[in-house]
Amino acid sequence: MTTPPKASRPAKTTEASGVHAARIRLGRVLRAESGDYFLLLGTTIFLVALGLVMVLSSSLVQSKLDEGDFLGQASRQGLWALFGVPIMLFASRMPQKFWMALAWPALAVACVMQVLVVATPLGIEVGGNRNWLALGSFSFQPSEAIKVALVLWLGLIVTKKQDKLDDFVHGLLPILLVGGGAIGLVLLGGDLGTVMVMAGMLLGALFLIGVKLRLLLVPVIVGAVLFGIVAVSSDSRLRRITSFLQENCTTIDQEDCWQSQHGMFALANGGIFGVGLGNSAAKWSWLPAADNDFIFAIIGEELGLIGAIVVIGLFALLAVALARVLRGAQTPFGRAATAAVTVWVIGQALVNIGVVLKVFPVLGVPLPLVSAGGTALLTTLFAIGVVLSVARDPEGTARFSMPFTGRRARSTTT
Repeated sequence: MTTPPKASRPAKTTEASGVHAARIRLGRVLRAESGDYFLLLGTTIFLVALGLVMVLSSSLVQSKLDEGDFLGQASRQGLWALFGVPIMLFASRMPQKFWMALAWPALAVACVMQVLVVATPLGIEVGGNRNWLALGSFSFQPSEAIKVALVLWLGLIVTKKQDKLDDFVHGLLPILLVGGGAIGLVLLGGDLGTVMVMAGMLLGALFLIGVKLRLLLVPVIVGAVLFGIVAVSSDSRLRRITSFLQENCTTIDQEDCWQSQHGMFALANGGIFGVGLGNSAAKWSWLPAADNDFIFAIIGEELGLIGAIVVIGLFALLAVALARVLRGAQTPFGRAATAAVTVWVIGQALVNIGVVLKVFPVLGVPLPLVSAGGTALLTTLFAIGVVLSVARDPEGTARFSMPFTGRRARSTTT
C-alpha cells in the first residue's frame, strides 16, 4: 500500500514563490539609481536639514515677539519640509509624459491665482510687493507656483518646437510671449526680485539647451530696459538702489541702509569660526528678515567664514549634480526642465548671497531650500523632484505607468 503524497509540499512551494516575488518587487523599489540621482537627492536633503536648523536659530526672537512662541516659525518650516520631501520623492517617480500632460493646466492655474493677487482684494501686500494670495487663514505666493509651471511648460514647448528653435518667429517668439506673459503677471505685483529670477530662468534655460545667443540678444536687451524702468518707477526700490550705489552707506539710522549694513555687521561679527550656533546678536531685532532673505548673514555670524563657505560649497555641489543630470538627459523635456531648475535654484542662491555681501541691492529673494518660507520650500522641492525623475529615467521611457500601485509598465528597459 503506497502512502499518498503530503499536501503541505505545494503550500511550501507557493509560500516560497510568494517570498521570491516579494523580494523581486522590493528589489525593484529599492533598485540602485544613478549616482547623479543620489548626489542631487543627498545635497538637497542636506541643505533642507541645514535650513531647518538655521531657521530655528534665526527666528527664535522674532517668533517670540510676533507670536509669543519661540518655535512658531521653525515649527511651520518643519511642517512644510515634512510635506515637501515626500512630495519631492513622489515627483521623482513620475514619468516625463505625465509632466508634459500637466504643463498647460499647471501654468493656467498658476496664472489665474496670480491674477487674483494683483486684481482682487485677495491679494496681500508685503514689503511693498503685492505677491501673496490669502484664502481664509491660509496664504501663499502664486509666483512660486508659476516658476514650477514654467519649468513643466518649457519642457513641453521645447519638445514640440525642438526643430524650430533656430527660427525666432516660429520657434522662439511663442515661447517668449507666453513665458513673458506669465512673468509679466508677477511684475504687476511689483516683486522685481522674483521677476529677475524668472526671466533669468527662462532665457538661461533656452541658452543652456542650445538656442543661439544672437537669437536671445534682443529679448535680453528688452528685458534689461524694462527692468530698469520698473526699478526706478517705485520710490522704495529707487531708494534701495540709491543707497546701494552710495560709496559709504554707513549711516545706520538711515532706513534704506539699515538691513544691508547690519547684514555686513553680522558677517563681520562671525569672523572665521563664528560665535556659535544660536548666539547671533543680529537676530535680536537688529537685522530684518533674519530667517528669510538675510539668513546667510546669520549663518556667517553663527558658523563663521567656515560655515558660509560650506553653504556656498553645498550650492556648488548642487550645481554640479544638476549639470550632470542635464548632460545625461536624452529627451528635449528632460534637458529643458533640468536647465530651467538649474538656473532658477543656483541663480537665486547667487542673487541672495550677493545681496547679503552687498554685491547687489536688496531684492527680497530668499535662499533656496534654506530660508524660511513654506511656499518657496515646497515648490523648490517639487521642482527638484521633477529633475530627479529625469535623473532616474533620462531616456523618458516611463517605467512606472501606475505609480500609486507600484506596478511597472512594460518597456524595453530593465
